[in-house]
Amino acid sequence: MAQSNDDAKMGLWMTSALVVGSMIGSGIYLLPASLAPLGRNAVVGWAVSLLGALTIAFALASLSRIGEGGIRSYIERAFGPTIAFLVTWALWWSNIGAQAALAIATASAASRLLPAFGGTAGIVTVGVGSVVVLTTVNLRGVRTSGGLSLITVAIKLLPLVAVVAVLAMRKTSGVPFEAFSASPVTLPNIATATALTLFALTGFENAVAPVDKVRNPARTIPVAILGGAVFVGLIYLASSSAVMLLLPPDRIAASPAPYADALVLRWGEQAALLAALGIAISAFGSLNSLIFGTGELAYAMGLRGDLPTAIARTGRDNIPYVAHLIGGGMTIFLILANSTKATASLFAFVLLLSTAAVLVVYLLGALAAWKENHSPASRAVYAIALLFITFAFYGAGVEADLWCLVLLAIGVCVRVLMRAFNSRAGSILAVEPLPAVPLE
Repeated sequence: MAQSNDDAKMGLWMTSALVVGSMIGSGIYLLPASLAPLGRNAVVGWAVSLLGALTIAFALASLSRIGEGGIRSYIERAFGPTIAFLVTWALWWSNIGAQAALAIATASAASRLLPAFGGTAGIVTVGVGSVVVLTTVNLRGVRTSGGLSLITVAIKLLPLVAVVAVLAMRKTSGVPFEAFSASPVTLPNIATATALTLFALTGFENAVAPVDKVRNPARTIPVAILGGAVFVGLIYLASSSAVMLLLPPDRIAASPAPYADALVLRWGEQAALLAALGIAISAFGSLNSLIFGTGELAYAMGLRGDLPTAIARTGRDNIPYVAHLIGGGMTIFLILANSTKATASLFAFVLLLSTAAVLVVYLLGALAAWKENHSPASRAVYAIALLFITFAFYGAGVEADLWCLVLLAIGVCVRVLMRAFNSRAGSILAVEPLPAVPLE
């Protein structure tokens, strides 16, 4: 098996780009349409979600101080191999569902720029092509993937920053802002806004997916997770609120592209095309980050014999090429499934699992951090994270939560069968446990 070296690993900037790139996808550009009817509840919802996301990020950052090995190793240290597998399994499926959605979002935004690629056939072609291109990029090594993340992050921030700039210009011009929707500020409305905004803030967990591919992970990963989550959360709050202050609530609610509409106010119709380009690049960059993390998760499961050990095969710079090819193939299958009415329900089902499964990762990550760290101050933060995660499960809905339990049950069956098969074949790879490093 090829061994990596520090030159082939990701440093702070690339790891931070992985965090920001995973968090900023296409959903934020459509979110104001859902938030506009909630009025000031949306601002409160953003604040609650940001606080909750930061407590979860703090818990995962605390775990990453243990050292190398990825999230699988962190959870395994606290709760054993079976729970660690279920966390990895849940995050893997969550990422695959999100990858298919991002590929379709990339194609949909691109169709605004290139109308010839509109329609089902064109969107499927561009979506599948995006997966193929980015899987190839990730097969070339973590620094190639990380370099692309840096470039796309810089570009995808432009529409978000531009909307805030338009808001500032309007204030200096003396033109009054639009009024928020008159929806009363109530706990149910805040809960709805929190549920809507939370999933726009997910993605930072992918920074703990890489197995031994981050330089100085005990320092790099915590800084990247916390710094990236704060940065994205604040720019989301500012840009989403800006859209709601620039456009009337009824126009936002009816708009398929509220960010583009806000930019048109200042710079005309050409701004809508630039916004479409920004959305396409944003979704494309997020897809790149998720493909990287998804390959690492499958590699971790194959490495321990919980999936076929062929998945743990690596090439140059320790790149798990089999894991990347399988993840890309499954994503393409879901894209194709979404292209016909007969199989569209399968796509919707996987997305339902995707949203609930990531909460399993957060829950077990926060519990593992609680077990490892006995500091009263840190445990107070973990307690807030656990309360917030419980609230998020409630917001996700009973159906999503129940199907998530089914997914975990399937995972247990898969693990039992694969370990029995691999044990008879004598092919389970030896993995050294993490050293005992207490969290302070």
